[in-house]
Amino acid sequence: SKTSIDDTLDVFPCHGVGGIVGMILTGVFASSKINPAVACEGLVYGGYKLFLVQTGAMIGISLFSFLGTMLLLKLTDRISTLRVSDQEEVDGLDWSQHEEKL
Repeated sequence: SKTSIDDTLDVFPCHGVGGIVGMILTGVFASSKINPAVACEGLVYGGYKLFLVQTGAMIGISLFSFLGTMLLLKLTDRISTLRVSDQEEVDGLDWSQHEEKL
């Protein structure tokens, strides 16, 4: 692994990065020629307000998500452990957690 983040399902690279890129690029490429409901144009079409709104929203959502996740993880860790031991991981989670035999 390139990082120490334990994200087995690649949730952040898929949903986090995809969402961030989508929010930023909406502020870059939005055009009233494509969608008449667009109130202001994206950066490519000479506007900057939508880009700033999208960037601000992305920062706010990222902070909210990070802090909310940390709170829930800390709360859950007080009730039940979030990690298995190294030995349980080596033995296999099917066996150590569910007592499944081959």
